[in-house]
Amino acid sequence: MKTWKTLERKTILNHNKFLRVENHVVQLPNGQIIDDWSWVVTPDYVNVVVETEDGRFLCFRQYKHGVGGTSLAPVGGHLEPGEEPLAAAKRELLEETGYEAEEWFDLGSYVVDGNRGCATAYLFLARQASQIAEPAADDLEEQELIFLSRDELEKALAAKEFKVLGWVTAVALALRYLG
Repeated sequence: MKTWKTLERKTILNHNKFLRVENHVVQLPNGQIIDDWSWVVTPDYVNVVVETEDGRFLCFRQYKHGVGGTSLAPVGGHLEPGEEPLAAAKRELLEETGYEAEEWFDLGSYVVDGNRGCATAYLFLARQASQIAEPAADDLEEQELIFLSRDELEKALAAKEFKVLGWVTAVALALRYLG
């Protein structure tokens, strides 16, 4: 299949480091020009499903404004400029939980919105995790670190207790990887 070509891009909203909206002029393979293709730029991020040395899974129960309530969530956060995804995943794990993991598995990278961009999500499974420090997170949301057995994690996924698509994806891929 042939790709579209971006002929021009103009920033129409530069809100902060977390949100920029652009207008693109794109040319389709048949030559048609679209003058107003919206493009959303948000930071790339990582989500990490974490299994401890004793086989439990670390999750957060937290308030998320976009959900309008409480959700279960894996470890995660934005990449810093120039930061490699695995380095970001390890940093976020340590900052948010005080844990580090011996084994890391790449579950893939996925564009958040196939038409508008938005970000790339980098998903990981971390195993054999143990606590080496106190958490040093500066998240705005209220959150509680919880530990779930594999059965509890599977039931929480089935019960739709993870309410953000990227989190559902990370957990489902991790469980699939674990067999």
